[in-house]
Amino acid sequence: MVFRRLSRWAIALPVALALAGLSGCGSGQPDTSSTASVSSAAANGAKEVTVFAAASLTGTFTELGKTFEAAHPGTTVKFNFGSSATLAQQIVQGAPADVFAAASPATMKTVTDASLASAPTTFVRNKLEIAVPKDNPAKVDELTDLADSKVKVALCAEQVPCGAAAVKALDAAGLKVRPVTLEQDVKATLTKVELGEVDAALVYKTDVIASAGKVQGLEFPEADKAVNDYPIATLAKAPAGDLAKQFVDLVLSPQGKDVLTKAGFEAP
Repeated sequence: MVFRRLSRWAIALPVALALAGLSGCGSGQPDTSSTASVSSAAANGAKEVTVFAAASLTGTFTELGKTFEAAHPGTTVKFNFGSSATLAQQIVQGAPADVFAAASPATMKTVTDASLASAPTTFVRNKLEIAVPKDNPAKVDELTDLADSKVKVALCAEQVPCGAAAVKALDAAGLKVRPVTLEQDVKATLTKVELGEVDAALVYKTDVIASAGKVQGLEFPEADKAVNDYPIATLAKAPAGDLAKQFVDLVLSPQGKDVLTKAGFEAP
């Protein structure tokens, strides 16, 4: 009987100790290695800076964004490209953003008038060109050709910077043009030419260059009377204020200017 009792205890004791060990593991005691890993991840968590920028800045700002990320490991630059007028309204309506780069002072004024930005800096200027398909089926040579009713023309809508510039240029030439389409930003306008849906469009010189040979660009003298200044500013309610200032500094730096002028932008 004694032998049997001892045998039972010999079996039960290791089992009890094992169960006690398992209970201890789940008793709320912190796993220090796991906690340290989480703390490290939080300390090195990715940061984000959000930039609202005119559609005509897509190529150059995308390049500068990669440069910025390389110089700030763990940081992501998120872009919202589009019509400056639309972007300005989004900012005024509360869209979270850190930087606004507009294609005209008028669209920037929408934001500064709402006390959402101050002291914007003009960083580049842009000029219009006539964009035509590579084979130029309508044989467009100069601005006056756009007034021909047989020529299908695309323009930006007047409320967006590229449209306002087109109106100035056409008024300077004393021309009345009836566009077959009015687009909400310069990229959409250029696409109409690239797809062969129109014979010509008034777009920025930089967009003609960015098309990489998909369209031809024709200069015209009245473009000098419709040059657009591009202002940039950090936003008053920027969630990432410090990063916003650093991104603007990059745009204004010699490195930033080099990227922009190579794309066809002019110094202010």
